[in-house]
Amino acid sequence: MRLPRILAVTLAFSALAPISFAKEPPHIKSMMGQTQLQGLGRLNFWGFHVYDANLYRGATKDSQEFALELKYQRSLSGEAIANRTAEEMKNLGVADAQAAAWGKELINILPNVEPGQTIAAIYIPKQGTIFFYEGKKISQIQGADFAKAFFGIWLDAKTSAPKLRADLLGQGCPPPLISGAC
Repeated sequence: MRLPRILAVTLAFSALAPISFAKEPPHIKSMMGQTQLQGLGRLNFWGFHVYDANLYRGATKDSQEFALELKYQRSLSGEAIANRTAEEMKNLGVADAQAAAWGKELINILPNVEPGQTIAAIYIPKQGTIFFYEGKKISQIQGADFAKAFFGIWLDAKTSAPKLRADLLGQGCPPPLISGAC
């Protein structure tokens, strides 16, 4: 009766590993082409599971494109997400006025979310940051400055969530937009 024991061990180890909720989501693949999952992690805040995150990179070594997809585990208003985003940008050193302006822009973009729903952001040079809600494009914000501040919330060395950053980066480096050389 080895099979049940092997099955039990396999299930036990799989329960300990973070769960990737999507392999190469269609909306990310449609914008970036071939991708690879660089890392995945979970954000817990005061003991509450807020969301799971996946970081995708372009499959080619010199690709500048990347995507972050968040699968929410709690109900949150788009306004609360936008306000928290602006606060996190300020914590990374973005000027208060600029963070506030981007926060106001995000209030008009980001939807309310319920458990199980996803928001993805894809960075493509010369196009900026493209936002998707449940796989459908909802908006785009031009500029590398916004992208660096936005994605820096998760990927900058000064992030307020260093464990999540480490999980997203795995053994790899941050995208060049965030870190320059690795």
